[in-house]
Amino acid sequence: MKYSKEDTTKGIAIQGFEGSFHQVAAGQFFGNNTAIICCSSFRELVKKAADKKLTNGAVMAIENSIAGSILPNYNLLQKSDLKIVGEVYLQIKQHLLVNPGVQLEDIREVHSHPMAILQCIDYLEKFNWKLVETEDTALSAKHVHQHKSKHIAAIAGKLPADLFDLEILAANIHTEKSNYTRFLVLKRAAEAEEVGNANKASISFSTNHTKGSLAKVLSLVANAGINLSKLQSFPKPGSDWKYYFHADLEFDNIYQYNKLIEIILPIITEIKIYGVYKSGNLK
Repeated sequence: MKYSKEDTTKGIAIQGFEGSFHQVAAGQFFGNNTAIICCSSFRELVKKAADKKLTNGAVMAIENSIAGSILPNYNLLQKSDLKIVGEVYLQIKQHLLVNPGVQLEDIREVHSHPMAILQCIDYLEKFNWKLVETEDTALSAKHVHQHKSKHIAAIAGKLPADLFDLEILAANIHTEKSNYTRFLVLKRAAEAEEVGNANKASISFSTNHTKGSLAKVLSLVANAGINLSKLQSFPKPGSDWKYYFHADLEFDNIYQYNKLIEIILPIITEIKIYGVYKSGNLK
């Protein structure tokens, strides 16, 4: 995926730096030549994704198979006018990256994001290395490249190794081999076209405080033959113990989904359709 200052005038916003897993996910969905716009936070990502002068959309992580949901991102989506038009499931593979020619016995420090260090702790504990926490895995790899040190290694993915001419001294050092992050592909509502052969939808809704109101909604989902693949609650800002419920719905055809929305509307108090799209594949 090519990245340059010239390209970022209209690219895809990602959270993190060049070489990050967000960039890999963007490449899987849009193609490896897609320009990216690096954002330091998810809030900045959503803000830039909403600006048609800056971006063509965004790719944003929403959950990890080990760490769980990124709850603040649901609130960002709730407040935005962005629509989900797709999703990417990316297997997170962490490698030990070094400058060319560096051997294990040369290493004194390993730099990476705290989560990446934790993911690889079983491997790292075999050595007496100083573990240095940084803000980003890809940025750690870039730091190793820039300083040309034979005593510093980084934990990051394959893309940073390719971008910064580093060698993978030890591959797949993460403890949990089945580690996936789910990314949402976002477009501005005015530009989000209908997705053909859609089989998944993401919505948020709220119910009143009457007894069994949520159970009624869930019962209708089941009776409609729709799979509720995710149900996540998060507080409604400014309310007293009221919640939004985020739901991912998987269906066989769009008629099933439209019929469900029609029959649940009378028993919910609010609803927001984040998007109707094709489900991503685990690779």
